[in-house]
Amino acid sequence: MRRPMSRRMILTAAAVALLPVFLNASGEVSSAAEKAPVFDVITVSAAITPPIAEYIIQSITEAAKNGAEGLIIRLDTPGGLDLAMRDIAKEILNAHVPVIVYVAPSGARAASAGVIITVAAHIAAMAPGTNIGAAHPVSLGIGGAMDKTMSQKVVNDAVAYVRGIAKKRNRNEEWVEKAVRKSVSITAEEALRLKVVDFVTEDMNQLLSQADGREISLAAGKKVLRTKGAVFNEKKMGTRQKVLSVLSDPNIAYILLLVGLAGLYFEFSTPGVILPGVIGGISLIMAFFAMQTLPVNYAGVALIIFSIILFIAEIKVISHGILTIGGVISLIIGSLMLFETPDPALRVSWNVLVPAVAVTSLFFITVIAIAVKAQLRKPQGGQEGMAGEEGQAVTDVYAGGKVMINGEYWSAVSDVPVAKGAKVRVIRVEHLKVRIEPIEK
Repeated sequence: MRRPMSRRMILTAAAVALLPVFLNASGEVSSAAEKAPVFDVITVSAAITPPIAEYIIQSITEAAKNGAEGLIIRLDTPGGLDLAMRDIAKEILNAHVPVIVYVAPSGARAASAGVIITVAAHIAAMAPGTNIGAAHPVSLGIGGAMDKTMSQKVVNDAVAYVRGIAKKRNRNEEWVEKAVRKSVSITAEEALRLKVVDFVTEDMNQLLSQADGREISLAAGKKVLRTKGAVFNEKKMGTRQKVLSVLSDPNIAYILLLVGLAGLYFEFSTPGVILPGVIGGISLIMAFFAMQTLPVNYAGVALIIFSIILFIAEIKVISHGILTIGGVISLIIGSLMLFETPDPALRVSWNVLVPAVAVTSLFFITVIAIAVKAQLRKPQGGQEGMAGEEGQAVTDVYAGGKVMINGEYWSAVSDVPVAKGAKVRVIRVEHLKVRIEPIEK
């Protein structure tokens, strides 16, 4: 007869049965507590243009959407466009996740527009051997250099803008004003001492270690950074953004413009080839798209187009090289004026401009020379091509007769009697008759 189980035995059995459940729950709590924070990381190593601004803004949005602890922007820029920079700064100032700007690696810089982007960050850091500064606004776009009054307005606006950002981030307002007004530039160590940046660190691990526990202000309120054991999630630029970024390079835009014009010129001068016209049309469309994102001086574009017109005119009107020389000069001046800005990042490099102008000029001169030579060449067929051809008299020829020229029988006349079988030369064609002369032995 089985004896009933005691209360202690029942409790023991229940505890054993429930032990795995408690252990699993405990493990989940522990795992959740120890889950490492994730920081998205992007690299910006280019001039600040609209495609770059779109890339940074999209990365900030995705970091917030995906629940990342923050976004790190590894920055190296010579500067860029004011409107693109302001879009980035506005997005950072209103971000819902911490944005850390890290000027790196050693040898990198945050110049011009890069200064404002760095100052706007929740955490600003630099690697040893980097520099920041030279944020004086320059004349961009149509119209060339600004007059004194307009320049003063632009500078004052930039000063007020950057001081407001520096004040919001508790950074050195006096220095950022000097960076705008006097284009001063300082090293990473000087930036740390002057409280322009928060840290100078060798790498991102050290950066996050120093930033751990720091309180920052987000659009939604205060937040304490939790960076211990952080995991880096490298985010690459998408294919579309890569293409747009490449096209926004002034060197690429300039080459596309020249290739486009050369292709269309070749198609118009030699109709029916098709391929040069297709390549030229695509190149021109891409060039004009790129120019929407760059400080283009359209007087430069007009001069380049005018040079093509002069090259075409040289084929139609023989000017003994005057129109060609004018086209080359117009091409050179237009190329120099195309991106009229003191910012080297937004100008065509001399290493690109000089060879491009030389090759383009040589191309047009060669095509013109071939076309002119073809126009001046002696006709090879038809009545015009008969002059100077040689043959043989089939009959006696004087007031009339027959001759054989290039395997064809022709009625012929001559100013002097020509005996049958004599070698003759055509002087010209007159009403389907050839006037000949005997060839002296």
